[in-house]
Amino acid sequence: MKLAIAAVMLVPALVFAAGGSNVPLDKANYDLHDKASLQNGAKLFMNYCLGCHQMQYQRYQRTFADLGIPDELGEEHLQFTGDKVSDYIKSAMPADAAATWFGAPPPDLTLVARVRGADWLYTYLRTFYVDESRPFGVNNLVFPDVGMPHVLQELQGTPSKTTERRMVDGEMVDRYVGIKSDGTGELSPSEYDEAMLDLVNFLVYTGEPAQLQRAGIGKWVLVFILVLFIFVYLLKKDYWREVH
Repeated sequence: MKLAIAAVMLVPALVFAAGGSNVPLDKANYDLHDKASLQNGAKLFMNYCLGCHQMQYQRYQRTFADLGIPDELGEEHLQFTGDKVSDYIKSAMPADAAATWFGAPPPDLTLVARVRGADWLYTYLRTFYVDESRPFGVNNLVFPDVGMPHVLQELQGTPSKTTERRMVDGEMVDRYVGIKSDGTGELSPSEYDEAMLDLVNFLVYTGEPAQLQRAGIGKWVLVFILVLFIFVYLLKKDYWREVH
């Protein structure tokens, strides 16, 4: 049973390991204490990612409670699958159909932030670009030949990989400059970056929902150990008083 669970948890890692590059990663300055950011990240995931990906280890109810969302509002605006608020966050897409459409079932994203890291996710979400040679018409800098469409294109607009001509070792070459949107998206470039940071923040949270509670408990444990040390030291002094 333990081996089976471990194998399931490794599926996202194996799928994402199919892509990779040496592109420098942008820093994702996420904040797990920012409830507004987490709530917006949850909204983005439920509206744009849940159609294909799921979070089979995360429950709606736990998510709503941690993010400060009343169950009634969460069920109305964020719960698009499952019959009860206590259900796991699962995609309605059949796995066999997904395998036919995409070549492989889209990976579960519950632990993707722990597998790939926040910086990788933040850069990945912002480096799609038009590539007509690909089945879905897009490619990705940090995940070359990615097998998924750019589902966030309506927010970003149509992104293109921009280059400029530079002299290198006596030869003119095209050097990558960045990703540029055509401005047709619902968000400006800075707003899109902020939205992707919110989405990454949410994915980091789902990777370890108890992280904030654990950190808070850890502080009190350290305080307890410090107080205990004082009493133990005084007790030691009392035991050894007559010896000296």
